[in-house]
Amino acid sequence: MLSVSDASALIQTHKLALPNERVFIEEALGRVLRQSLTADRDVPPFDRVTMDGVAFRFAAFAGGQRQFRVAGVQTAGQPTGPLTDPSACMEVMTGAVLPEGADTVVRYEDLTIENGLATVNIEEVTEWLNVHRQGTDKTQGVVLLDVGTWLRAVDVAVAASVGASTVQVAALPRVAIIATGDELVNVDQTPAPHQIRHSNTYAIQSALRSVGVQASINHLPDEPEQLKQGIANLLATNDMIITSGGVSAGKADFVPDTLVSLGVHCHFHKIEQRPGKPLWFGTTEGDKKVAFGLPGNPVSTTMCVYQYVIPFLRASMGQPEPATQYAQLAQPVTFKPKLTYFLPVRLEHRPDGLRVAHPLPGSGSGDFTNLIDANAFVVLPADRTEFAAGESHRIILI
Repeated sequence: MLSVSDASALIQTHKLALPNERVFIEEALGRVLRQSLTADRDVPPFDRVTMDGVAFRFAAFAGGQRQFRVAGVQTAGQPTGPLTDPSACMEVMTGAVLPEGADTVVRYEDLTIENGLATVNIEEVTEWLNVHRQGTDKTQGVVLLDVGTWLRAVDVAVAASVGASTVQVAALPRVAIIATGDELVNVDQTPAPHQIRHSNTYAIQSALRSVGVQASINHLPDEPEQLKQGIANLLATNDMIITSGGVSAGKADFVPDTLVSLGVHCHFHKIEQRPGKPLWFGTTEGDKKVAFGLPGNPVSTTMCVYQYVIPFLRASMGQPEPATQYAQLAQPVTFKPKLTYFLPVRLEHRPDGLRVAHPLPGSGSGDFTNLIDANAFVVLPADRTEFAAGESHRIILI
């Protein structure tokens, strides 16, 4: 069996090589750029007024003039009008082009305007006051967003500002989620006493959406030939498959052998961890296809998705990995097996900024109700059995 750290590192060496695709900027949020975007003109593109007020020549003010004749009004969106009279001013609105001939703006709050004359009531006036000079942020041709940028809302706005109605990004992986098991029925069906509705698939699908990946949900029976044909079809049309169930040592756990028979090389099967010990991971030749075989127990499934699957997808798509987060144990914990323990906890954010992890009762993996009150797993290392209250450990948010 591999350790958690070795398994995580091995998975990251088999990232998917995703192609490029072009999308409209309305669909670009959360995607990773595969092109650089440059400024098509200076930013700002003109000397821009930053306060409502009047614009005039600073030289006139420096020469002692405090009263200026109002020669007109310049609003945002209007072409610039010249200020030809050095003793005059022009009313200007925020976002307007600074009138040609003016170099200073005094806001309305510092003025008195009567009978067509603006009187400046302050002495703290400098040249280019309340003016955002052309090109002071960025100059034409400079790279604004580079290859590999994970696009946030502000980045989408930058793309729009330089006229990029479409952008080239890393394609999203095609993912199929497969529930296996004859005991499962669809969510809209009434289960018989010996059956349950399959819910793992919806947990996986929802978690993947948090990183922008849309995945299909599929259900295959525990019959070897039907299972093989179903997985073969989904492997052919997807970059990645995630199975839930059928990877342990039961008589109906056919997934590992089925994947191998379809040309998926097993890189590991089982990790020194609880829950989620039977995790299976493999790829086809050249890492063209990837398969995760998750245990069927819901808590195991959830933990493995957040610990292994989502980091793999982030890395394949070029998304940044979030900073590691920690919390202090609220109470002592004892765990005897020499396994990394992913303990479900409820996080408390205290007024002093301290984040405390409260272990939740019930350590079984068999039901999502065990996770209703959980919002994280705390990761307890395998080399110890006793963990004291107040110790700080890594957490995985869920």
